[in-house]
Amino acid sequence: MSEAAADSKPAAGFAALGEWLLDAPLSFLDDLGGTVTLAWQAITWLVRPPFRFAPFLQAFDFIGAGSSFIVALVGLFTGMAFTVSVIVGFRQFSAEGMVGGVVALALCRELAPVLAAVVVTARAGSTMASELGNMRVTEQIDAITTMGMSPVQYLVVPRIVATTVMLPLLAFFFGLAGMGGAYAVAVGTQNIDPGLFWDKVGAFVRFADVAMTLEKATVFGFIVSIICCKKGFHASGGARGVGEATAQAVVASIVAIFAADYIVTLLLTDL
Repeated sequence: MSEAAADSKPAAGFAALGEWLLDAPLSFLDDLGGTVTLAWQAITWLVRPPFRFAPFLQAFDFIGAGSSFIVALVGLFTGMAFTVSVIVGFRQFSAEGMVGGVVALALCRELAPVLAAVVVTARAGSTMASELGNMRVTEQIDAITTMGMSPVQYLVVPRIVATTVMLPLLAFFFGLAGMGGAYAVAVGTQNIDPGLFWDKVGAFVRFADVAMTLEKATVFGFIVSIICCKKGFHASGGARGVGEATAQAVVASIVAIFAADYIVTLLLTDL
C-alpha cells in the first residue's frame, strides 16, 4: 500500500501540473467560443421580427450622445499633448512647420479610433457589462425569456448595433477635437504659421486615412460591444461576480482593441 501511494504521488503531481498548464488556454477558448456564439445569435436576431425601436434609440442616446463630451475632452488634450511632443522632436531639425500634418495623420490612422474605443469601453462598455450582469444575477433575463421574448434580441442587439454605428462618429469627433487642440498649441503658443499648419494637414492626410479611422472604429465598436455584452450576459455569483465580469469585460476589450488595431492596420496598409 505504501509503494502504491508513493507511485501515485508523482502521477497526481503531473496531472495537477497538466491541468494548471491547460487551464488558461482552455478557458480562453471557452470564452472565445461563447463570444462568437453570442455574436452569431445577435446577427441572426437583428433581421428577425418583431422589431423594437425603443431599445435602439435608448442605446444610441447612451452610447453616442452620452459619450460625446468625454470623447471630445480626451481628444482635445491628446491633440495638445501630442503636438507638444512632436514640436520638441521636430525642432531639433528645424521642421516644426510639419507638425500639423504629422498630428493629423497620427490622429486619423491610430490615435482617434484606438483612444475613442478605449474611452467608450471605459464609460459605456463597463456599464453594459454591469447592467446585463445585474439583470442576470437578479433573474431578470430569465423573466424576459419566460415572457416569450428573446433576451439577445431585446438586450444585446441594440447595444451592439449602437456601439458599432456610433463609435466611428465618436472617433471622427475625437479627431476633430484633437486637431483643435493641436491648432491651439501649435499656432497659439508655439507661433507656427496657421497657413503652413493647414497646408501640411492637406499634404499629409488623404481620404484613405480618414476612411481608416472609420473602418477601424467600426471594427472596434463591434468587438467592444460583443465582449462587454457577453461578459455581462453570462455573469454569475451575485454582486461580486458582476464586478468581476465588468472588470474582465474592460480588460478583455482593451486588449482586443490593440490586437485588432495591429491586424486591421496590417490589412489596410500597403507595405
